[in-house]
This record gives sequence, C-alpha cells and structure tokens, in this order.
Amino acid sequence: MNETLNFDFCDMTIYDHYVIVVIKEGIIVSTEHNNTLIKVTETYFSNKPFVYISHRIHSYSVNPEVYSKTAQIKNLIGLVVVSNNYQAKINAQIERMFFKKPFEIFSKMDDAFAWADEIIAAQ
Repeated sequence: MNETLNFDFCDMTIYDHYVIVVIKEGIIVSTEHNNTLIKVTETYFSNKPFVYISHRIHSYSVNPEVYSKTAQIKNLIGLVVVSNNYQAKINAQIERMFFKKPFEIFSKMDDAFAWADEIIAAQ
C-alpha cells in the first residue's frame, strides 16, 4: 500500500507499516492537528503495529502536549524524525523527552526505513 493524503497542515504517505508525515512551513502542530493524524492512523493501521516518520523538510513547531496523546496510540510502536537541519534535530531531542516510546533521529530516510522495519520485525 502507498497512498498519499493531503491536508491544509501536512501531507501524509501511508505504507504497510509506517506513515511519513511532512508538516507544512510555519505550522504550530496543535492537539487538533494531532487528532486528525490519529484518525488517519486509526483508519489505516487499525490493529497492526506501525511507525510514525516525521520528515522535517520545513520549519514548524510542535505543542509538547501532542506527544503524550500520541504515545497513547497502542499500536504506534515508534517515532522517527528525519532531517538534515541542525535546529530540527535539537528540537527533536527535546521532543523525545515527552514521548514514552522508541524515538529516533536520522539524517536519511533510508536509515529511518531500516529502523522502522527492524522494530516492526521485532513485534
């Protein structure tokens, strides 16, 4: 499966065991945005494990409250941030403290896919 969904705040590409999300420039990711993302994952990953991959191409902010709610998704087994931007990686390190599941930061999508495949296979 490979389906792309477009929203006013992000673009999502759905794969069998992960979702890649690209948040648009200048967005402040709120709990309302997060609720939309959660509904999509409930639709596409109902009861199977998946990894959320945040491809940070643009500059945006995340309300830390989002992470505690996202971590409650039972079948979400990990989160990956992919970026070449130093500041985005620093922000992700801070955000990692709010997320109580596996959370990795990579510069390359291939590394994110490999990590996602590894933790999916371990399920």
